[in-house]
This record gives sequence, structure tokens and C-alpha cells, in this order.
Amino acid sequence: MKIVVVSDTHIPRMAKSLPARLVRELESNTDLILHAGDWTSEQVYDQLVRYAPVEGVAGNNDGEALLMRFGLRKKIVSGGIRIGLVHGHGPNPRLTAEHRAAAAFDQGEVDIIVFGHSHIPVLKRLDGMLLFNPGSPTDKRRQKQYSFGILSISGTDIRAKHVFYDSKDPPKAKKA
Repeated sequence: MKIVVVSDTHIPRMAKSLPARLVRELESNTDLILHAGDWTSEQVYDQLVRYAPVEGVAGNNDGEALLMRFGLRKKIVSGGIRIGLVHGHGPNPRLTAEHRAAAAFDQGEVDIIVFGHSHIPVLKRLDGMLLFNPGSPTDKRRQKQYSFGILSISGTDIRAKHVFYDSKDPPKAKKA
């Protein structure tokens, strides 16, 4: 099973549409898309759902409609793997996004936690859980490149990786 993971799209402020590199990946046998918040527009859901089913949570830049639609925390079982999905923002400024994300789920409740908020790609283990932040496909902030993530699930095996790229340009229109 192939899951494409995005967060912090901030469309339309940071980009008018999904970047070409992300679209190419979505077109390539994607089974599920996870969005870890800061959509900032329901238009992002409409763009993503063209490629595969979408699960997501709201982030701190999402309005009431997105919050009501997606909520702040979700557990998804996909291919036998328990995935915790949360944005990673919260009231304690002393905690990092990854620590807030980890605190959102009980020990052993999930196999992997997908989160966003910081725009910083993360792939690490913390207290036995895999933490995965895909970065941002449209707002790299202080990072060298834009990014999103891919989770590959086979049985109880889960592999996570980042895809890095330099341009957030939208796909070029196909010539008739």
C-alpha cells in the first residue's frame, strides 16, 4: 500500500495549486493521501481527492469549516498499521512539534505518528513510535527544499521516506 503524506500546504497563500512534483507522485498508484493540517482552504482537499481517498486533520491556520470537517486528531488503520495523525501545534511553546505530536497519543496506541506544523521533515523513533513529518510541499521556510512523504506498507512492515524537490511550480497544461 502506498500512502502519500503532505502537510502545511497553505494553499492559496503559498501556492495556487499542488506542485508538479507532488502531482506526479499522486498519479503513480497512490492508495491513500494523508494531510497533517494547515490546508488553509478546502480547495486543497478537492485537488487531492482526484487521486486517492484523503484523510486529514486541521492545523492552527485552518478555519472553523476545516476544523469541523477534519478535527484535530485521528487514528487510521491502513494495511494493518495504526497511524496517528495530528498537526503538532499546541499551547506549550516549550515543546517541539514532534513532542506535542507524540504526546497526543498514548504509548502503544499507534505504530506511527504523522504530524506537521514545523515545516521541517522528520523521520525518527521516539519511545518506540515512528515519528514522521513530511515537511511542506509549498512553504519550505528555512529548509533547502520543498518536501512531502511516502509511507509504504506491506504486512506489518512500514517504510517511510521523504521526497525533496526545488520547485513548487504547478503542473504544466497538457497540449491538445
